[in-house]
Formats: sequence, structure tokens, C-alpha cells
Amino acid sequence: MRPPNRKRGKGSKKPALFQLLIKRLWQTAIILLLFLVGTIVILRFIDPPLWSVRMQRAMNPPASYPETIKHQWCELEEIPHDLRLAVVASEDQNFPNHSGIDFGAIQKALMEAEQGEGLRGASTITQQTVKNLFLWQGKNWSRKALEGALSLIVELLWDKQRILEVYLNIAEYGPGVYGVCAGSEYWYGSPVNHLSRNQAARLVAVLPNPWRYRAQPPTPYISERAWWIEQQMDMLGHDWLRSVHD
Repeated sequence: MRPPNRKRGKGSKKPALFQLLIKRLWQTAIILLLFLVGTIVILRFIDPPLWSVRMQRAMNPPASYPETIKHQWCELEEIPHDLRLAVVASEDQNFPNHSGIDFGAIQKALMEAEQGEGLRGASTITQQTVKNLFLWQGKNWSRKALEGALSLIVELLWDKQRILEVYLNIAEYGPGVYGVCAGSEYWYGSPVNHLSRNQAARLVAVLPNPWRYRAQPPTPYISERAWWIEQQMDMLGHDWLRSVHD
């Protein structure tokens, strides 16, 4: 006598569906990772025609965003050494030495926060490059995790010269003004290789908020910030970027 067929309960399908969902999520994550790694490899040799922050501005333009943006790509050797040193002195003084994430700077920032000094940013130039190139703006843990992972990959696949070159060419220096060459023309009406040391420091000083700060004429804050940057440049010395020279 054949035993009666037993119907499988509906609950038995749930683990199979859950496992399929997890599998699909892993497959999607791997495909996305491979796409990003491939893009990073390509951008090691080809200058990006578009990048994330520029696309976000175009899709959701802030008030007073210009209809025509200003951008001009400059090779690293066209950018004065003083300007390169100024951005490192201001944004990431350990840039020649770290591997994408400056854990010492993060620890220092957390210690300062514990002492009631407020939580300041500790992003490296590599992390800022990754954010401007691939990711969305704003502060949240998911973006920071992606930013950190991609920064390690960029440091592995690019050299420091390329990272600094891309950063200087895609950062925003004014409303709709991207890159140091366009920034120099916008603020000073002068080619970037004609900037004085103080002008370079003032141009870098607007980076935290180029919509609020002016390089020319400088506000008292920008003048003070530029003075601090020049002091840091003196402290680091001309040879600090020896490994990042072209």
C-alpha cells in the first residue's frame, strides 16, 4: 500500500525564498563591486568626463546654480607646487604616507570630541576624491563605509599623483566651478600657474564650503584661514610632497 502524498507546508518555502534573496543580493553586490573596480582601473588612465557631485548638482540644482558650469582639466604638472602643498596642508597633511584612511587622524578627532571640542572631519584626500567621484553627499554610515572601502581600492590601483590630480580637478571651488584651473580663472581672472602663494592658499581655503566663502575679495575668515594654511606649508616644507611630484 503506497503511503499518502504529504503536501509540503507553506512555511517550508520561506527558507528557500530567503536563501534565494540573499543569493541575489550577493550577486548584485559582487557585480556592483566589479563594475566599480573596473571603472577605477579605467579612470587611472582616462580623465573622468562626469563625476557624482557634478551630476547631483545638475539633477537637483541648488538655488542660484548657474546654467553653464565652469571646468577645465589641468594635468598635475600644470598645477603649481605651492597649490598642491596648500591643499595637502589644509585637507590631509599625512597624504603622502597613509593608504587611503588616516586612522591616526580619526583617533585624534574622536579624542577631541570626547574632550568637548566637537567632532571634526578626518577624511583624507583619497576619501574626498572617492566621495566626489562616485558617492552621494551628506553624512551617514553606509556612505562612510563605502567611501572607506573604495578609498583602499583607489590607493591600491592608483598612485598618489593620480589621486591628487583627480581631486584638484573635480572639487568644487564655487557655484558650478570645478577644478583648480576653473577656480583660478573664476576668482582671480588668472591662469592657475600665475597664482601667488597667498592666492593658492585662499583658493584652497574655500573648499569646505565654496558656496559660502569667497577667495576674492577674501572675507576675514578666509584671510585668517589662508594665513594658517601658509604656516602649515612652512611647517611641512617644500620636500613634503617629494613622493607626489610628477
